[in-house]
Amino acid sequence: MALSTLVATSASAGGRTGDVRKAPLSPRATFPVGVRSALEPSGMSPPTATALSGYRLSYVTDFVGRALPKGWGKFNGVPNGDDQNRWAPSHVTVGSGMMRLITSRGATGSWVAGGVSQFGVGHTYGAYFVRSRVTGPGPDQNEMLWPVAHVWPPEVDFNETGYSTTSTSWTVHYGHGNAFMQETGTFAMTRWHTWGVIWTPTSLTFTMDGHSWGRITNTRVIPHIKMSLDIQQQVWCQPNYACPTRASALEIDWVAEYVRG
Repeated sequence: MALSTLVATSASAGGRTGDVRKAPLSPRATFPVGVRSALEPSGMSPPTATALSGYRLSYVTDFVGRALPKGWGKFNGVPNGDDQNRWAPSHVTVGSGMMRLITSRGATGSWVAGGVSQFGVGHTYGAYFVRSRVTGPGPDQNEMLWPVAHVWPPEVDFNETGYSTTSTSWTVHYGHGNAFMQETGTFAMTRWHTWGVIWTPTSLTFTMDGHSWGRITNTRVIPHIKMSLDIQQQVWCQPNYACPTRASALEIDWVAEYVRG
């Protein structure tokens, strides 16, 4: 579970490595992780309303029952600009106290994935925490903030595995020509972790299990428009980047969100 490597990258138009402030994992957690509970699939229930200093809890779901909570929608069809990938609502399930996004072969033999969004539920700034794990390699599995207005960029990925079960990245897409800043860490992704992003007008702080593992303070890079939470899988078989060889899932125990106040 410990971080063993961090690689900071700036790429494309105007990116500067100096804008990325790498923060080593501190001896103790300073950001929300959750509350220990043997009743939860991940061993942690959602964090408390006062878990993040200076913020108030604005939304929480523990994915109880068998239906997707109100305010969430399932992806369906082929995403714009990516005819390799297909999403289907049937590849999102809720049960046993968690939500599962599943990538498996469809009726035609091609890979079909799951994705969800808090459609239309957007904030400008706030803090987002997702308790999750992957069951195997293959699809790109991503927890991100996406513009409510469906413009691009910006995009803030705070846990994107690529095809791996041993590493993940945070990435901020911020300018024309796919300018982005990114940092990659080595983690055991098949174990449960709490991933988070704290977004203010002057900073983006990326957290894992209560520890900061990346920070951006360049206001030119930070989004300043309404964003919503998306959680998705995506298959990239043509470039042989994130192409599964067997079915796998992204499991989410809970989601907690905070706003200033």
